[in-house]
Amino acid sequence: MREYLYPVLMAGLSFLVAVLLAPIVIRKLRELHFGQKILEDGPTWHKGKQNTPTMGGVIFIIAMTLTVLTGLPGMLANGDYRPLVMLGLSLVFGAVGFVDDWTKIRKKRNQGLTPRQKLMLQIAAAVLFLVVMRVMGYLTSDLYLPFIGKTLRLPWWLYLVFGVIVIIGADNAVNLTDGIDGLCSSVTLIVAVFFSFVFLRDDVSASAFSLALAGGLLGFFLFNRHPAKVFMGDTGSLFLGGAVCAMAFAYNMPLILVPVGMVYIIETLSDIIQVGYYKLSHGKRVFKMAPIHHHLELCGWSEWKIVIAACLLTLALCALSLLA
Repeated sequence: MREYLYPVLMAGLSFLVAVLLAPIVIRKLRELHFGQKILEDGPTWHKGKQNTPTMGGVIFIIAMTLTVLTGLPGMLANGDYRPLVMLGLSLVFGAVGFVDDWTKIRKKRNQGLTPRQKLMLQIAAAVLFLVVMRVMGYLTSDLYLPFIGKTLRLPWWLYLVFGVIVIIGADNAVNLTDGIDGLCSSVTLIVAVFFSFVFLRDDVSASAFSLALAGGLLGFFLFNRHPAKVFMGDTGSLFLGGAVCAMAFAYNMPLILVPVGMVYIIETLSDIIQVGYYKLSHGKRVFKMAPIHHHLELCGWSEWKIVIAACLLTLALCALSLLA
């Protein structure tokens, strides 16, 4: 019973660090004039959010990293290096986001790294993570199909290609979901709690990693909920995308991201459909604005209502996925 309290303590510590750190980071970001630049073709009602401190993802990144490192000696004593590898992927993706945010701020524009630069860095990080997990024996090339109960035995090279595509796609989908106050942080909080439950069955250390992420996100959400005092920026959203992917592959069930990450998928598909139809129809649109959270805003939904709906959908699908 005592070992099950360990992940809960990790969550509490991460939450406490995030809550104490947030006012300091927000104040510093304001002093440095690290404010969000709103896209010219974005929702006009978001203009009021101009210059809200961004790069606030460092709050839950620091909180989670310190918490995981605090518990690391115990994890290593048990011979479990998986949380360290999972944290590594998250931090690398967070670093890519940090460079992207920094470039935007320094150049005073809404575009940071070029898509090609970002893609190359993401591919390198994904390949390194998958290879390390494979070498350390934490990852097989067997692809389990949730709910169906079947397993596909893939050649390692094919699984590696599949894994890279999933990681890059999911990371960018999480990034795209960060479009309104509290949406990405709240949805990912629920996803992290889901993974803590599935890990708890046989890996307390991995469960602690997931709850450390959840605790940091909860502390951050208190400042990121509408009206947001701080945005996570690409620093935070790419870190979260990496963490979500790391948990899925550490669970050795990457396809579980389809149900538990349905909100990320819907956000991404709405953007793809909008752009594709616009080009094919020479200017017509399926949605009033993409991604879909902006469409819902134009339909009269408040930001709070969108966040609650996304959280309820994620909660229901996570609960269902526990049966997978």
